Amino acid sequence: MHTPVCEFGLVAPDFNLQGVDNRYWTRDGCAGENGLLVMFICNHCPYVKAIQGRLVEDVAVLKENGIGVVAIMSNDPNDYPADSFENMQKVANEKNYNFPYLIDGTQETAKAFGAICTPDFFGYNAKMELQYRGRLDESGVQSNEGDVKRDLVEAMLLVAKTGKGPIQQIPSMGCSIKWL
Repeated sequence: MHTPVCEFGLVAPDFNLQGVDNRYWTRDGCAGENGLLVMFICNHCPYVKAIQGRLVEDVAVLKENGIGVVAIMSNDPNDYPADSFENMQKVANEKNYNFPYLIDGTQETAKAFGAICTPDFFGYNAKMELQYRGRLDESGVQSNEGDVKRDLVEAMLLVAKTGKGPIQQIPSMGCSIKWL
């Protein structure tokens, strides 16, 4: 699946979800002084598996530039046991996730954001206005990093500096969210 075009200015929905650290996180609790990146990911999707290392590297860059980052897992773990809370905790630990990884058990948060796939990225400015809804980078499901255009980092650094995202954005591609 491919994500829809960015709806510039759409305000980020609030949420209150449990993280793999057993703490409850809200939108504002995850935000940085220059904005917020909300990522819908999971454990079993090959598109997410291919980018896990790059996510950690890119999140470090974004955090250094005042962008808060959070990942939300909204799949139905009954149909996809690899996406259970316990497995989320294992993956976050094994992959050294440097961002809160939250479970959306009711899927209400995914619906409020309009998330459709994993990975699905929503980049907000400091006013919590949507400025980016595109891909991580041009390598897609290929796990080799190489010298690729880092769409997400470049877009969010622009948002951190100017409050605005790029007009041209390439959709993210991934597996559909597994609805209840």
